[in-house]
Amino acid sequence: MEQMAKTAKALMEAVSHAKAPFTSATHLDHVRPMFKLVWTPLLAAYSIGLQNCDDTEVASLCLEGIRCAIRIACIFGMQLERDAYVQALARFSLLTASSSITEMKQKNIDTIKTLITVAHTDGNYLGNSWHEILKCISQLELAQLIGTGVKTRYLSGSGREREGSLKGHTLAGEEFMGLGLGNLVSGGVDKRQMASLQESVGETSSQSVVVAVDRIFTGSTRLDGNAIVDFVRWLCAVSMDELASPHHPRMFSLQKIVEISYYNMNRIRLQWSRIWHVIGDHFNKVGCNPNEDVAIFAVDSLRQLSMKFLEKGELANFRFQKDFLRPFEHIMKKNRSPTIRDMVIRCIAQMVNSQAANIRSGWKNIFAVFHQAASDHDGNIVELAFQTTGHIVTTIFQHHFPAAIDSFQDAVKCLSEFACNAAFPDTSMEAIRLIRFCAKYVSERPRVLQEYTSDDMNVAPGDRVWVRGWFPILFELSCIINRCKLDVRTRGLTVMFEIMKSYGHTFEKHWWQDLFRIVFRIFDNMKLPEQQSEEK
Repeated sequence: MEQMAKTAKALMEAVSHAKAPFTSATHLDHVRPMFKLVWTPLLAAYSIGLQNCDDTEVASLCLEGIRCAIRIACIFGMQLERDAYVQALARFSLLTASSSITEMKQKNIDTIKTLITVAHTDGNYLGNSWHEILKCISQLELAQLIGTGVKTRYLSGSGREREGSLKGHTLAGEEFMGLGLGNLVSGGVDKRQMASLQESVGETSSQSVVVAVDRIFTGSTRLDGNAIVDFVRWLCAVSMDELASPHHPRMFSLQKIVEISYYNMNRIRLQWSRIWHVIGDHFNKVGCNPNEDVAIFAVDSLRQLSMKFLEKGELANFRFQKDFLRPFEHIMKKNRSPTIRDMVIRCIAQMVNSQAANIRSGWKNIFAVFHQAASDHDGNIVELAFQTTGHIVTTIFQHHFPAAIDSFQDAVKCLSEFACNAAFPDTSMEAIRLIRFCAKYVSERPRVLQEYTSDDMNVAPGDRVWVRGWFPILFELSCIINRCKLDVRTRGLTVMFEIMKSYGHTFEKHWWQDLFRIVFRIFDNMKLPEQQSEEK
């Protein structure tokens, strides 16, 4: 170090003969062009110093230089320079490099700590550099597992396993390759080498490092609106990489996604909407993962987050519940596993039973999920979904009909789908009875339908009762008549004419024109088979 200082001094003195006056910079903007000029040689100098020298003082100075360079690049929005320095730190941590973790030294441990410090101090400016940092944190967890003895529950724990503390078993060295540790541990590892390896990475499991990593996620609440979206986006990308292993998926980042969702749920709706757009899409993919344990974890996490979110309720004219609950709808539509589909139905049923008073726009998703279940061939799924749908129509609508009015058509359509499931005739008959029950709400509460103006600003108030109430009921009954077997079809036809007789006196004259179109369409459809036979 002393020799380096003397050499630098001599070089500076050699060029000090210039007579131009020295001007002191007074504005921070002067730093940008200066840094733009020297960032490449500085990076080379720091990298060579870290790579070739094991002296802790030299390593410390190089790491401090890189940290300050990242800070400057962040302040001035210099993305290329910032990414280059962060990638250099990630490379020297040995967590994402091709080098074996058995080569880890104190300078590499210090590099990891510097990377964590950068995440704390410059989180608002890191942008795409979050990817490198979060990849390192993901691999750091693996290094910590090596140092403490790997437990299987950390790697493939399902929702059921994380409730308790199942006993894992310490994995032998030859098993590391199969657990995605091939990037960390190269070659075979015997007991003596394993002991040495655990000792070398032991400091990564120190309390200070564990707490510092945890602070990155708890501190996500302090990130600004754009930074938190970058953070979440790259955390989801790292999570997808962890889950890519077909035999030993890891859920470290997925668990962190759940945690930061809790931490950031109190953000303003505009910011939270952008965050959930990314997280919701991730849950769509994870909930359809072919590994059932992963999908169970995702659905159970969604359930917990949804229960927490629904506790907040929803203001009038907001539709965020609909966005939040959409992953359930996607998973139900795309995942054909009976276990997962049954779990989704049970999660929705729990929400309905405990948070009905707070649900508003979310009713649309709930009926969409039950609509998917209505055509299922699994009796348990159909029965559970129908029980909950019946509870909503007969009990919850009684007390919260104004809040659910936007989803009334969805409820009737859902009941129609239950009625058309030929595998369960008793359910079909009961579904038609519930459609008849829905007619009672339209008759008794026309004012609620008239005053609801969300998407019907172009519909006259007097016609809203027909458009949002009577027409969906009669139309879905006509669909049942056209699609179902004779006994169900007959029952549907009977209920349709009962509704006409009971409530027809309240219909406006022009409503009857629409009604006759529905009725005549039934006769037209019934004629089609006869016409086809005549043509033959």
